[in-house]
Amino acid sequence: MGLQSWSDPKPGGLYRVEVIPGRIARGEYVELDPPNRLVFTWGWEGDDNPVPAGSSTIEFELTADGDGTHVRFVHSGLPSAEAAGLHAHGWDHYFERLAIAAPGGDAGPDPWLTGNMS
Repeated sequence: MGLQSWSDPKPGGLYRVEVIPGRIARGEYVELDPPNRLVFTWGWEGDDNPVPAGSSTIEFELTADGDGTHVRFVHSGLPSAEAAGLHAHGWDHYFERLAIAAPGGDAGPDPWLTGNMS
């Protein structure tokens, strides 16, 4: 996920990622417990969005599950049902691609990078 990124992965460290052309997410790492848990704030740069940089929180928890890994994902603190729906659409898109790539598959070019965000 992302065209470019910058990251300082430690509690209090910042990250910045250009998710799609012109849309930059930014936040701060809150908790890192490799390889079990990651918590960071999330939001978008710029004044024209309802989720400002760092205003919501994302949690990942990874647990062994047989030969695989169970991923628990929570995105909290979104300001409205509309914002939650838009972010759910985005996370679904990237988790589908991760499900292909994680076991070694090729998810192919990301259609969102060319503006096809359906």
